[in-house]
Amino acid sequence: MRNGNPSVVDFLETCRNRVDAELDRRIESSSASQRLQEAMRYSVLGGGKRIRPALSLAAASALGQDSDAALVPACAIELIHAYSLVHDDLPAMDNDELRRGRPTAHIAFDEATAILAGDALQALAFEWLAVAPGVETSARLTMIRELARASGHRGMVGGQAIDLESVGKSLTLAQLETMHRHKTGALIEASVRIGALTAPNISERSLNALTRYAKALGLAFQVQDDLLDIEGNTDIIGKPQGSDVARAKPTYPALLGLDGARGHLSSLLSDALESLQDFGPEADPLRAMADYVVARTY
Repeated sequence: MRNGNPSVVDFLETCRNRVDAELDRRIESSSASQRLQEAMRYSVLGGGKRIRPALSLAAASALGQDSDAALVPACAIELIHAYSLVHDDLPAMDNDELRRGRPTAHIAFDEATAILAGDALQALAFEWLAVAPGVETSARLTMIRELARASGHRGMVGGQAIDLESVGKSLTLAQLETMHRHKTGALIEASVRIGALTAPNISERSLNALTRYAKALGLAFQVQDDLLDIEGNTDIIGKPQGSDVARAKPTYPALLGLDGARGHLSSLLSDALESLQDFGPEADPLRAMADYVVARTY
């Protein structure tokens, strides 16, 4: 299935609509600060492909589980992703002024409000997981642990710290992959694993296979991001083209060259798809998502 294949496009659109509706309904106007509430909604509901929640829903479906049970956990993951983007864009971090074709949160509001909005979204994600309907208590506890690990110092935040420390430095491929397995891959891996954990009595074999899929996909996502930073169009990708190059950030094309990065991307796709070989047609959405990630143009 390719990027424009109707099946994957329709699947993503269906997931996006379900997730957006749930996010809109759940982020109610109940904050102590109306301005903070507006910044939270601006940061979460301002578009986005919703790839991570779609992966959660697809992982549940791959195991024959009704994806309704994965919807709230999937939305919680998207809150973590949204918070990370708000903080990544801050002047002290990547200092970006454009996200998804709109002013970043600290530009649309102010820096302090953006920081607080990110903090609030992070806390809200764990609140939602703790009370996720249709999920056994033991599974909810495991999901909370999974998301905390993936988003904290051993995951996304740790990867971002390595990223900041690596600006202007030359990294080996192993060092670059370590950074991205944490910064980007950890949350993608958690998305798949959390969706899978909604299935009662999931086997260790199935969970390991899905984890291998997610690890390959997480790196593939970053390789394609690095390629789009060079080859993409600002109006399409929704952020300034060439921003990573301008900041002298370590990237796959910088290390491997464009052809080498594309070859590495193809190898990661093969690994992701091979991981699903024991699954039936129920895993087709996961297969389509892998193909979509490496073919996307934004």
